[in-house]
Amino acid sequence: MALSINSIESIQAFIFYLMQYSLSNLNAFIIIISIGFSFYCYVNDDKEFKELADKNNSPVQLISQLKGYFYINPVLALSLAITIFSFVGVPPLIGFFAKQMVLSAALDNGYVFITLVGILTSVISAVYYLNIIKQIFFDKPDYKINPELLNINLHGNIIKNNVFIQRLTFKTNNIILSSSLTITISVLTLVVLLFIFVPQVWLSMANILALIIFNP
Repeated sequence: MALSINSIESIQAFIFYLMQYSLSNLNAFIIIISIGFSFYCYVNDDKEFKELADKNNSPVQLISQLKGYFYINPVLALSLAITIFSFVGVPPLIGFFAKQMVLSAALDNGYVFITLVGILTSVISAVYYLNIIKQIFFDKPDYKINPELLNINLHGNIIKNNVFIQRLTFKTNNIILSSSLTITISVLTLVVLLFIFVPQVWLSMANILALIIFNP
C-alpha cells in the first residue's frame, strides 16, 4: 500500500514499517527459540507432539505447543504477548504507529477503499494472533517435568582459559537462559513496548532514508 502511493510520507511509513516489523519478528524468533530450549526438561504425552519430525532440533513447530506456557515461564510468555500485540497493532506499541503511518498516508492521498481493505485484513489477522494469546495464557499446559530429571542432581564444571575453577551441583529448576538471550529479548521487547517515549530517533531515521530514496 505504501509503495503504491509513492510519496515522501508513504515511503517514510514504508521504511518505518519495515524497521519495526524486522525488530518485532527478530524478537518473536528469538523468544520461540528460547521457549524451545526451555522444553528440553519437560515431556509431552500428546500424540500429535510425539509424531513431529525432528522435534529434538526444532522443538516448537505447532501453535498448540505453546498452550499454557505462561504457567511454565511467565516472563517469556509476556514478552511474546507484547510482540504479538505489536503485530496486531495495539496502541501504544510500535506496531500500532507503523500501521497508522501507512493508513494515514493512504487516506491523505485518497486511497479510501484500499485503506478499508487494509483495516479489514488487520482485523482478520488479529483473530489468529489473539488465538495464540488465548492458548498461552488461558489454557492449561500439556507439559510436565521429565520424571527422570525431577529428583536428580546435575553436575557441571566452570572452566576458564582451560583452567578448572569450580564444580557445581544443580537441579533442573536452576537451568536458565543465557545472559546473551536474556539481554537481547529484554532490549527488543522494551523497544516494542516503550517506543512511544522515544519515537524521534526511529522516525528521523525513516524520514532521512525516505528523502534519500524519494530524491536520489
